[in-house]
Amino acid sequence: MTRPVWPGRPFPLGPLWDGEGTNFSLFSENAERVELCLFDGEDNETRVDLTERTAFNWHGYVPGIGPGQRYGYRVHGPYEPGSGHRFNPAKLLIDPYAKAIEGPMRWERANVLPYVPDGSGDADLRPDGEDDAGAIPKGLVVDESFDWEGDRPLRTPWHETVIYEVHTKGFTKRHPGVRDDLRGTFAGLASVEAIEYFLSLGVTAVELLPIHHIADEHFLLERGLSNYWGYSSIGYLAPHALYAATGSNGEQVREFKGMVKALHGAGIEVILDVVYNHTAEGNHLGPMLAFRGVDNASYYRLLPDDPRFYMDFTGTGNSLNPVHPSVLRLIMDSLRYFAVECHVDGFRFDLASALARELYDVDRLSAFFDVIHQDPVLSQVKLIAEPWDVGPGGYQVGNFPVLWTEWNGLYRDVVRDFWRGQAPVGEFVQRLTGSSDLYESDGRRPFASINFVTAHDGFTLADLVSYNVKHNEANLEDNRDGTDDNRSWNCGVEGPTDDPAVNVLRRRQQRNFLATLFLSQGVPMLLGGDELGRTQGGNNNAWCQDNEVSWYDWEAADVDLLEFTKRLIRFRREHPVFRRQRFLTGAAGPGGELPDVWWMRPDGRRMTRRDWADAGGRAFGAFLNGEEIPSPGVHGERVVDDSFLVLFNAYFEPTRFRLPTRRLGTTWELALSTAEPDADPRRWSAREEIELEARSVLVLRRV
Repeated sequence: MTRPVWPGRPFPLGPLWDGEGTNFSLFSENAERVELCLFDGEDNETRVDLTERTAFNWHGYVPGIGPGQRYGYRVHGPYEPGSGHRFNPAKLLIDPYAKAIEGPMRWERANVLPYVPDGSGDADLRPDGEDDAGAIPKGLVVDESFDWEGDRPLRTPWHETVIYEVHTKGFTKRHPGVRDDLRGTFAGLASVEAIEYFLSLGVTAVELLPIHHIADEHFLLERGLSNYWGYSSIGYLAPHALYAATGSNGEQVREFKGMVKALHGAGIEVILDVVYNHTAEGNHLGPMLAFRGVDNASYYRLLPDDPRFYMDFTGTGNSLNPVHPSVLRLIMDSLRYFAVECHVDGFRFDLASALARELYDVDRLSAFFDVIHQDPVLSQVKLIAEPWDVGPGGYQVGNFPVLWTEWNGLYRDVVRDFWRGQAPVGEFVQRLTGSSDLYESDGRRPFASINFVTAHDGFTLADLVSYNVKHNEANLEDNRDGTDDNRSWNCGVEGPTDDPAVNVLRRRQQRNFLATLFLSQGVPMLLGGDELGRTQGGNNNAWCQDNEVSWYDWEAADVDLLEFTKRLIRFRREHPVFRRQRFLTGAAGPGGELPDVWWMRPDGRRMTRRDWADAGGRAFGAFLNGEEIPSPGVHGERVVDDSFLVLFNAYFEPTRFRLPTRRLGTTWELALSTAEPDADPRRWSAREEIELEARSVLVLRRV
């Protein structure tokens, strides 16, 4: 069967249905011929030559084609790996601009490698002629219309933001209150039960682990595992089909939009973790799924002196090439699509340093930043960088430009060290107060720091206080994977124990970490499940554990820890002194009598230079002045809060504190204690002594 094809238009890229037919456009600078492959429900294939080529975009309009049409591409050109070209028309390719992809890879159905894997070192130099259409998921033409019913971006100010990092599937997969058919899906995350939980917890944004369409690595299939985290993207404009409850023939797009709309209706922003640094195609021996076969030399960063091989700043085998304008356009088009058409509120950029590399070095003035900063839409959404990659000079915490916030890895490391007795007070205070040493000099504010103690990558909070070393045997890599730099402390016993003293200490340490997180200046990010005491059994790299290791165990939730976390988030929301928009100065404002912050020793006197330099110091206090908040409210009003005294003791034994003089306050009352979270209210007078439990935090409010 032959289909008529009209010239169509080169833009927009991807498929666009207009009600009567569909325009298709595919970028390939080095291709010699492009075939659009249309598939019916029985996998019968009809090929249509796209003969029009404008600005390296191969395009055509096919009348009568509409939503639900399955398609892919075959791209012809030289198979010359030594020159960077790997065209092979025997291999069906996923459209990089597909808005929906129908499902998972079917590795067992065909050889999806562009070569015959004969085990030799140069196997990839010879092309394979086996057709792999049966193994490749097809793209789908979609109807992009959706009734948003007036939904608009929420634009929650950064200083009011509380982020909850969560996995779309893992959050509801075992949730007893969510309908069975919705568990583990976008619809499950939009369910009444899920939204009520987010609201009761008090978070203002969910940061979703990757939801772009995922292609599992073949070696995981052989081990009976899968890529749970999803840092294996193959479709940057397509929501992952397997996260849809309503179907995978385009319904996933509508379901994803419905999830965003439902969360917005509850006042909760949606931030996507996006992986534009690499794809699922791996190194030179990896499969041919999309980009490699469409135009390998354009899409990937190849070694200049041997383009058979890939630059790898990500540890995955390849790096996308944002230096190429068409690849940069793909990234921007993906971001704009999710921001404009899907109403997403922000993005967290995985291994963001890889995107900022112009040639080899990380460049804060790179084209990637320039394009985002001048974009009227993207410059206004929440932009979060994971400010490192695995390449030389890739650790760039504090070096991203204005408009960007950063996952503050130094915050994580120092806070962990402090509570295991291995970080000095001075370094801890830098992190507690928003990391001005990293962000103030270039004009950024405390909220440039995304503060976190744990994240998906590493121990959960419960495991951080229960294990000294990783236990990743379930990943089937002989425990070699995952970092050894955990900065954890098991409180005396490795793993689960029935020792009551150890368990009491572990619970207190969890409260210490949570209290530090929510009392710190900057933006707190809570790893989903930490508030429930979720454990992964010491696995600090559960990327391939799509099972009970990773899924939330709601039946085993630590209810007391959950209530303590809710209390902390509510406390932070009610008291702007803990979420200032400007850095603390240690000085009083115009007409003020007391400084915005005053640091004290356990004897109640002011910290001296010698105290700050004391590498063995583990106890201190901070007076936070609620009458010295310089930033006005949303209507220009003066913001005034209570004043607080926060006492920290990271020593292994109790420490006696003497409260400061009447100048800072005559009477103080208990606001929060990590040692006695349910303690009855009580008051203390100026210069009165308090014994602070070993490894604990005490917050007092001035009355």
